Amino acid sequence: QVQLVESGGGLVQAGGSLRLSCAASVRTFSNNIMAWFRQAPGKEREFVAGISWYGRTTLYGDSVKGRFTISRDNAKNMVYLQMNSLKPEDTGVYYCAARSSLRIVAGVSEYEYWGQGIQVTVSS
Repeated sequence: QVQLVESGGGLVQAGGSLRLSCAASVRTFSNNIMAWFRQAPGKEREFVAGISWYGRTTLYGDSVKGRFTISRDNAKNMVYLQMNSLKPEDTGVYYCAARSSLRIVAGVSEYEYWGQGIQVTVSS
């Protein structure tokens, strides 16, 4: 069963922090690139961050560099997104995604598995 389940979203004031978690089934997690995307109302889904299987390589979208950190715990089949210094423009639905590859890429169509998404709202 392919499954990705996000948690940890909610409402936070600008400047605050949130930590998103994604629980993955073994099939979607093992040896896969894991990533976070987000989609704001009326906008296209955009790449936020990605991480390699061993966690040695990460990639971030320009708008979140220096504020967000992606990590993974392979023993627990979990991936995390620590979000600091949040801004109202970070508001959106955040999705966990997985890709059967050794390379992190930013294209939405490159990812085979998706979670249902979780809302993050940053108030000004």
